[in-house]
Amino acid sequence: MKKALEQIGQYFLLMKVVFVRPDKKRIFRKQFFTDAEKLVIDSIPIIAVISVFIGAVIVIQTAYNIENPLIPKMYVGYMARESLVLEFCSTMVALILAGKVGSNISSEIGSMRISEQIDAMEMMGINSANYLILPKIAAATLFNPLLMLMSFILGLLGGAMIILFTGIITLSQYSDGLQFSFRLYYVFYSMIKMSVFSFLITSIASYYGYYASGGSLGVGRGSTRAIVVSSVAILVANLVITQLMLN
Repeated sequence: MKKALEQIGQYFLLMKVVFVRPDKKRIFRKQFFTDAEKLVIDSIPIIAVISVFIGAVIVIQTAYNIENPLIPKMYVGYMARESLVLEFCSTMVALILAGKVGSNISSEIGSMRISEQIDAMEMMGINSANYLILPKIAAATLFNPLLMLMSFILGLLGGAMIILFTGIITLSQYSDGLQFSFRLYYVFYSMIKMSVFSFLITSIASYYGYYASGGSLGVGRGSTRAIVVSSVAILVANLVITQLMLN
């Protein structure tokens, strides 16, 4: 318990150092777009593939579980839409990114710590935490909500594709369900969740990388801890945000 509290305190102290005005805005902008490409754009293929197949699976499971003839088939589209926008496209996608992006950030910064590159920056008077971590947090927090929107759209398209291939319901029934009782607020709610989750993933992974020790094995242990801790943090934040925004 004592060690956990020490790590939490160390994490917040690191964030205090991270969130200061960058010394050179031009360098920050360049690093920002570089990190946006590595953390967001490079994640598009895996998120796209998973979203299409999950959307198809949700439609199949929903269609085959609605056996009562009195329940309109349009509810297949309605339930698929709600499942995707409320949970999968934010929480599940964030958990996937915690593994992909979190390990990438932790191992990258950890390797720099082990090879003493961070120490060299500090000796030159550079705020290494601000230089290395802030662009990653900013890029993921700003752009990952767009990944959530992409995942939502592709999930709905995946559902439409499986309907075309199997004919379990008609496309018009599916379309009616997608439009039924649509609340734009749920989309904003999911985007806000994704932004918070992205901050947790990048900041926690950066923390474990920044304080890595023990050679390459230490970097590996730090990456594993970053994934586990950020996943737990995502689930806790999901509960809190849902209670605050949907209550």
